[in-house]
Amino acid sequence: MRNILIAAVLAAAPVAAPSSVRAQTAPAPPDAHVRALAAGYKAAFLCSNLFNAGMSPEQVAKDDLEGIYPDYQQLVRDLPAEIDRDARRVSVRFDERLPPRIAAWRPNLGCSQLPVGAPADLAARLPQVTLARPQADARAWPDGEAGIRPRPSAKLKAAVARSFDSAAYGAGTKTTAVVVVKDGKIVAEQYRADFTPLTPQRTWSAAKSLTATVVGRAVQLGHVKVDEPVNIPEWPAGDPRRRITLAQLMHMGSGLWTDGPGNRTDEVYLGGALVTQTAAAMPLEAAPDSRFRYANNDTLLAARAVRAALGDGQAALDFPFAELLWKIGMTHTTPETDWQGNYILSSQVWTTARDLARLGLLYQNDGVWNGERLLPEGWSRFVATPAPAQPPSGPGYGAFFWLYGQAQGLPADTYAMNGNRGQYVFIVPSKGVVIVRRGFDPAGKRFDEAAFARDVLAAL
Repeated sequence: MRNILIAAVLAAAPVAAPSSVRAQTAPAPPDAHVRALAAGYKAAFLCSNLFNAGMSPEQVAKDDLEGIYPDYQQLVRDLPAEIDRDARRVSVRFDERLPPRIAAWRPNLGCSQLPVGAPADLAARLPQVTLARPQADARAWPDGEAGIRPRPSAKLKAAVARSFDSAAYGAGTKTTAVVVVKDGKIVAEQYRADFTPLTPQRTWSAAKSLTATVVGRAVQLGHVKVDEPVNIPEWPAGDPRRRITLAQLMHMGSGLWTDGPGNRTDEVYLGGALVTQTAAAMPLEAAPDSRFRYANNDTLLAARAVRAALGDGQAALDFPFAELLWKIGMTHTTPETDWQGNYILSSQVWTTARDLARLGLLYQNDGVWNGERLLPEGWSRFVATPAPAQPPSGPGYGAFFWLYGQAQGLPADTYAMNGNRGQYVFIVPSKGVVIVRRGFDPAGKRFDEAAFARDVLAAL
């Protein structure tokens, strides 16, 4: 018999008010689509945390379902979730006339959301990766997990420990993991009490830098060219968007319209919509490379272009694993897809702090791993070169990497992978250092990543 857990949060009933008062003061019920998105949020995060990370529902409720977008927070608390551990599926009811929102897990690819209104049996038709994940943990670092014995100095140990103080680098922030690599070796590492080195978290937008790496691998193998017009099959012949290059997408300079800076893309992340339905539908608004507009859609389109170049079939689905992740020991990384197999590499990747350190180390080595060149020579320099158009303030931007330097009190060659809720990976080539910090920072609470990086470098 299937092991089914039903989790529901019931709100306390308010004291009844006269009907005339209720008519004047009762808030409007949430929009039906907002309820569907909130249900998708709960289904997706429960599914991925339970079956990618092995967390308990209580842990997920405390961390990944709290401190989220305010428009979904109360609904996510209240909507009832059904967890089917045998099927590795989570369902969340949101409308008595429609099926629940469903997220279903698969090996290697994690959880995928079914579209609004889809029945559960659609989960049986989700794309699958045919490759077997290698058992690499017994290998020595950095190819595996063996032989890691950090011996940090007292100063470095203290600097790392301070990041777990919720007041040290930003009131209310929540650090879960820190890894510091110096000259290829892990020299400091610390985890929250309920985390281990093999506990993955969602990368959020740090995944954009993984997209840069997937693109780089495709360039090295001759599948795509970064300075040539991008191949998006959904754009017909004669469409002016067909002149946009991969480099312009990576610079966040496509010129495509988005629904504001940040471009939350909730329809894909939470609504079960397809990358090809949404990102490919955005019209041109500005000349490419004439303005910086941080947009998930640019990243989704870059990943779409790689998939199209590989033929949209099984080879494209297997590509990130066979040609990148498993080659550098990232065997605890799960990139998730929409229900048609398009990678959601703008945000929806689950990985460990050590795996992110490996990715940083690949860049530290200019794309070479165990003597094999995985990325084009100079690719590290390309992603860390300022884009033609830059953000109006704060760190600069390269190609799906953020650029730090003297303005932030850091070495001039510092660049980083950044993600929502406090995901940071700093790469400092001149110092031979990679710094990873993971967290569950609530909405409105910001970890001071530059100050933390400064303190770690000073301690080294």
